Amino acid sequence: MKGVTKRPIIGITMGDPVGIGPEIILKAFAEESVYEVCRPIVLGDIAVMMATNQWLRSGLRISPVDTPEAGLYQSGSIDVIGLSDLDYGQLQYGHPTQKTGRAMVVYVTQGIDWAMEERIHGLATCPINKLAMHVAGVDLDGHTELLAQRTKTSDYVMMLAGSRLRVALVTIHVPLAQVPGSLTTEAIFKTIRITKDALRNSFGISAPKLAVAALNPHAGENGLFGDEEPRVILPAIHQAARAGIDVSGPYPPDTLFYLALKGTWDAVICMYHDQGLIPFKMVHFSDGVNTTLGLPIVRTSVDHGTAYDIAGKGKADSGSLVAAVRMAAQHAISRMGMVTLTLTLPCNV
Repeated sequence: MKGVTKRPIIGITMGDPVGIGPEIILKAFAEESVYEVCRPIVLGDIAVMMATNQWLRSGLRISPVDTPEAGLYQSGSIDVIGLSDLDYGQLQYGHPTQKTGRAMVVYVTQGIDWAMEERIHGLATCPINKLAMHVAGVDLDGHTELLAQRTKTSDYVMMLAGSRLRVALVTIHVPLAQVPGSLTTEAIFKTIRITKDALRNSFGISAPKLAVAALNPHAGENGLFGDEEPRVILPAIHQAARAGIDVSGPYPPDTLFYLALKGTWDAVICMYHDQGLIPFKMVHFSDGVNTTLGLPIVRTSVDHGTAYDIAGKGKADSGSLVAAVRMAAQHAISRMGMVTLTLTLPCNV
């Protein structure tokens, strides 16, 4: 795509209609900073957004539009493309149904298609429910897998990113008992390579430095606590180093993250889900961003779930969504060569 002279259009999917997605969208749009960095448009349900706006008393105006090109993109209003026609009176917060499951999948798939067609420049997704996806007939484990399938992407990486810490995962939604058998030298090298490319092309880090976490306590203690480090992980690090990537490890995780928070590396390659997400959410619980690396489109997301326990109560925090929208705008600008923008993006998103 050639450079454009306007703020990037970022599609925001509403997520699960009976979760906190509609609420955090309204709270995020109340911040003028969102409009300063992009042209945001919601892909969701008009009735749900209007009803949420009414009980939340946000003071914003809901503006129904049919396409991204028809958006007004004005602070004080929310452009919403209605992709479902749910009966708000029949919905119960915290209780997904087949209809709400189908709706949240439609928001995402339409957003992916528009991003692939370059009608929007990036996608920021609100949380969905994996079980509701399955009930709706989509047998995938979540957003990341749906994005990969829809964009026909075989090599992709989930990263959680914040101002102080970035973690990339080799395995994602895998039971802990299956992690050792799921790790391969090829998968670890692929994660290192994709992470390096994304840090350069999307985050604007010209010479990224990566660290790789060990799987076992004390990095295996010379085979005493496991042999995955010399047998599987270290060969991937050597392969990446030969390819010119600045990467080191494997390091014991109990000291690795302390050093990562001090800025020693630009990202940490983690072997499994909770190895990376526990330290990340200790630091970035309210402002962390989930982004999918390796896709042909820009995609970011909140780093939390549907929060059914507080849905509909006005308690949800929109910080992660605001950070996700800002990061999507930054990545769109970096990846698509957008020019003559008057906005200034913070370097830590």
